[in-house]
Amino acid sequence: MNPNLQPAPALLAPLAPLVGRWTVQTHVPGLTPAWSEFTWAENGLFLRQVSDIDEIPESAPQEWREHAPFPTTVLIGLDDATGEFTMLYADARGVHRVYRMTFIDGIWRIWRNAPGFHQRFTGTLQGDTIDAQWEFSKDGTTWNVDFTLTYTRTTT
Repeated sequence: MNPNLQPAPALLAPLAPLVGRWTVQTHVPGLTPAWSEFTWAENGLFLRQVSDIDEIPESAPQEWREHAPFPTTVLIGLDDATGEFTMLYADARGVHRVYRMTFIDGIWRIWRNAPGFHQRFTGTLQGDTIDAQWEFSKDGTTWNVDFTLTYTRTTT
């Protein structure tokens, strides 16, 4: 399937700026860049994101080496009643999660409210760069930055 196909439902069209391959630099000392690729799936009914890293160097923090999720796969679909997207996430650790998502005017938001481990992501698209951060909360009230990252487009 051609990864540059237009999305079938016009409501998925706002995700088109994500399509392509990106270098992902997680701003963690000692960690090398990963990559992420967004392609249309099922004739444009969904957007698929696959992310991986070539190698996690010994210089990366031990927590990252022990708990690296790579590779990861995300399937993004639309709830046409609410206009929100749903992300089904799975990774090499066997973790499976469901996130809600919006992508409006270049602002990419992802969130998950799970007992004891709430997460949220905010990214801002400007040209071929997305500056973003992941945050976490144990109670859904007090938030801490988990890490920041920068996506840089390498292909469309």
